[in-house]
Amino acid sequence: MPDLAPGSDKQIRCCDERAYVPIRGDHRTLLALKRRNGSTIFMTNVWHQQHYAVNCMEVLNVKLPVQVLPSDYSCDGGDISPWIGIDGVNTGTTKSLAIIMNDPDLPGGGGFVHWIAWNIALVKMIPEKISKTPEVSYPLRLVQGKNSFGRIGYSGPCPPRGETHRYFFKVYGLDSELALPSGASKNQLVKAMEGRVVQYGETYVTYGR
Repeated sequence: MPDLAPGSDKQIRCCDERAYVPIRGDHRTLLALKRRNGSTIFMTNVWHQQHYAVNCMEVLNVKLPVQVLPSDYSCDGGDISPWIGIDGVNTGTTKSLAIIMNDPDLPGGGGFVHWIAWNIALVKMIPEKISKTPEVSYPLRLVQGKNSFGRIGYSGPCPPRGETHRYFFKVYGLDSELALPSGASKNQLVKAMEGRVVQYGETYVTYGR
């Protein structure tokens, strides 16, 4: 999509919507938009050379069954990955999924990564206790990268004693699979996803010690 000047009418009409509201995003401004038909989409609004590059994305509905994560899913327990529900996958445009789990409450602006995975099959839920191997074929197919602990796969919440942190699960619908080897970093995953994200959704839980 071509760059658009800030405030341009085309910036709004490109997604056929009525209004937009800035919400949280990583290194970009993420806009939630309401279409005239009532559905919601996302836009990434990237400041570049005094213009906005606008990409429209349909929403994925991401959910966990809890708001406060039990210790089984943390460093204090079994350290297993939780069940994650994913609704609204558009199989016409989305060909694979990717996930980034991060802690925005540690110093450094949310760069502490607990889990990254990509080339995830188009599923309605990711079951709990995903294997911590570079590539997984059962109960679903995915490739995993290295988290901020230096480990492959999921490493659960482990905040400092006396603190409660938020843990975001960000799910991306991509227009293809990624030619990215297992063990890659979050930055490498983000770079590989550039220009391929067609759907997005997020949720978060908390955990304290």
